[in-house]
Amino acid sequence: MEYFKRLQELLKIEQEEDKQLYQRQAATLSVTERRAYGLTWYPIAIRDTEMTRGDYIAVEVERTTHQDIVHQLRFGAAAALFSNHDPKQDRVEGVVTYQGGNKLKITLRVDELPDWARDGKLGIDLLFDDNSYDEMQNALKLAIARSEKREEGRLIQVLTGQQAPSFEQDHFAYPIGSLNPSQQAAVHKILSANDLAIVHGPPGTGKTTTLVQAIKALIKHEPQQVLVVAPSNAAVDLLSEKLADEGLNVLRVGNPARVSEKLSSLTLDSKIAEHPGTKEIKKLKKQASAYKDMAHKYKRNFGKAEREQRKALFDEAHKIMKDVENTEQYITNDLLSKAQVVTATLVGANHYTVRHLKYRTVVIDEAGQALEPACWIPILKGQKLVLAGDHCQLPPTIKSNEAAQKGLANTLLEKCVQLHPEAVVLLEEQYRMHATIMGYSSQVFYDNRLKAHGSVAGHLLFEADKPLAFIDTAGCGFDEKQDGTSTTNPEEAAFLFRHLTQLVTDLSARYEAGNFPTIAVISPYKQQVELLKEQLLHNTFLKGYNGKITVNTIDSFQGQERDIVYIGMTRSNTDNKIGFLSDTRRMNVAMTRARKKLVVIGDSATLSQLDFYAGFITYAEGHDAWQSAWEFVES
Repeated sequence: MEYFKRLQELLKIEQEEDKQLYQRQAATLSVTERRAYGLTWYPIAIRDTEMTRGDYIAVEVERTTHQDIVHQLRFGAAAALFSNHDPKQDRVEGVVTYQGGNKLKITLRVDELPDWARDGKLGIDLLFDDNSYDEMQNALKLAIARSEKREEGRLIQVLTGQQAPSFEQDHFAYPIGSLNPSQQAAVHKILSANDLAIVHGPPGTGKTTTLVQAIKALIKHEPQQVLVVAPSNAAVDLLSEKLADEGLNVLRVGNPARVSEKLSSLTLDSKIAEHPGTKEIKKLKKQASAYKDMAHKYKRNFGKAEREQRKALFDEAHKIMKDVENTEQYITNDLLSKAQVVTATLVGANHYTVRHLKYRTVVIDEAGQALEPACWIPILKGQKLVLAGDHCQLPPTIKSNEAAQKGLANTLLEKCVQLHPEAVVLLEEQYRMHATIMGYSSQVFYDNRLKAHGSVAGHLLFEADKPLAFIDTAGCGFDEKQDGTSTTNPEEAAFLFRHLTQLVTDLSARYEAGNFPTIAVISPYKQQVELLKEQLLHNTFLKGYNGKITVNTIDSFQGQERDIVYIGMTRSNTDNKIGFLSDTRRMNVAMTRARKKLVVIGDSATLSQLDFYAGFITYAEGHDAWQSAWEFVES
């Protein structure tokens, strides 16, 4: 089918670009630089080893220094144990099977640790992740094969626009008192759908709450397992926790991003550890290790009798490990049969423990950030699909500009919203923002259908405060500077902190330290963020409020909220160039993080070249929220 062949081609382009990027980093960076980029743990200490499936060895390691560096080593990632004496020669590849805090387990494709692993100069390197790409390509191949079968291919035909979704007209209404009318409509749409339902959840509209109630209702009406997936571990964690809070038996496949007792108790590993049959496994593994240790004593210069003895010991260890596998499989099957909800990342849905499972309903949350080929991994395991997300916020990250421009950036959620508007329910009531902060986004992105709930519609920092301000730096000479591939604006950054200092001074007379409002300082540009962080560090007054002030890029704030949000637009030039500020979805994310006050600082002359920003400035003027920076510069 042409549709999937096209996706396969785009995925190949993306994989190639991703691989080249990885290889450039791996080839040119030292171990210290790789560690700084989050690609390496070094140094590490081996804490434990044990036999595992297929006679491989699982090694538990701990990073002993540089523990605060954010890293990319995750459950399921391809990685290598290496010695820094000779990192090219002395390395063994494997897969990360657990990661939490400063410990991880890596299953190595050997049956014993090499001699060099005993010398102490060890590290773990993240390898290029071919596995995820292979899983995606295999899913697309399977979709081609399935699309030719009439019954199996129905959902595929709906999702690719060849058939319309269908709904049960006389479906039993299922009232849930805690939901508002649009949330209730979304639950009803999910229950009545035969193949596709879409929940469009703008910022602050309670999408997670709605999904959790819908999943609970599905299980009550169709007592079958539901598969719930999302592109990120953080989104999977949130849903797993909320579903468990509702009393559902949740099985979290893979490793939670947040290490909490509650979340880890939902994982397969934790449930296996609690299972009565696990004591037997531990006993068997100990026996197998003892036989292997005895066999390894026959190292060199041994005759026929010793060789036979060594082989017999290995055979015995192998036989015991087969029993271990069978017992583990029995326990796993027992736990899987009792789970009402299986949660995983998109690729994690194909983890070997659950690969064989089929579901009546598959739910994909944060579908606006999901790469389409990855979505087909879980989709092909179900008959009915629920997509939830917001295509008016940030799209998935794509490394290849070519693949993005040719269509990989266009998500399945976007396509289905356009193809099947009858399957979409927009959540219309938001519980985060003052009505004025919400207004412009509602107008531009949501057909003016969003309304603020009474509890937030008029909430302010204090009675006479204004919830919105656009501070216009036009004519102030705050010119942007090109910094490599990024852009900075030092004068705008300094001005932002002067304005923020004034506001914090005012607020400090009205709030105690404990309930002081939370503040986000946001810029679209990484280098500007670095500059802002540096300036904050040297601001002795604001340092006293450090726990309340967060500085970061727009992308890192998606899904978060603060009482006060400052957005420094950075761009100010005579050529009226605004670069990637032209992706207005990014601004939608930035503007909708604020609960009680939004302050946007930017150059109207540069920004208003784009209708979106010209419209926002007009909106600010209409709400008496436009101010010239000159008022503050001169005061």
